[in-house]
Amino acid sequence: RLCFDTPATIADYFMEELRHKEQEHLIALFLNTKNKLLREKLMFKGTVNASIISPREIFLEALEVHAVQLILVHNHPSGNPLPSRQDIEVTRKIVEGGRLLGIELADHIIIGDKKYFSFKEQEML
Repeated sequence: RLCFDTPATIADYFMEELRHKEQEHLIALFLNTKNKLLREKLMFKGTVNASIISPREIFLEALEVHAVQLILVHNHPSGNPLPSRQDIEVTRKIVEGGRLLGIELADHIIIGDKKYFSFKEQEML
């Protein structure tokens, strides 16, 4: 069973699905107050080295299902899970927007080739 407060469990769950993708894919997990999954949705599909992530679209989806937390998971086709400048910037925007709406970004996990990066584990949220 997927434990939504453990980055390693989430990364392991999505690793095989995402690590071989040739384009960036961003999946959002929408959770309620008891960490129960309300919806999992592929939000964006990008290019080999970029994805256009719209915080607005993510929050519209979160509000539709009455989520109070969300977790973002995306892959880096290069295999290197370290966040880019754009990853850090969009994460910051989602944290700020979530504060205004009462929706916490619980984590943003980047999947590489058998490696992952968790903003939560690195205390970057």
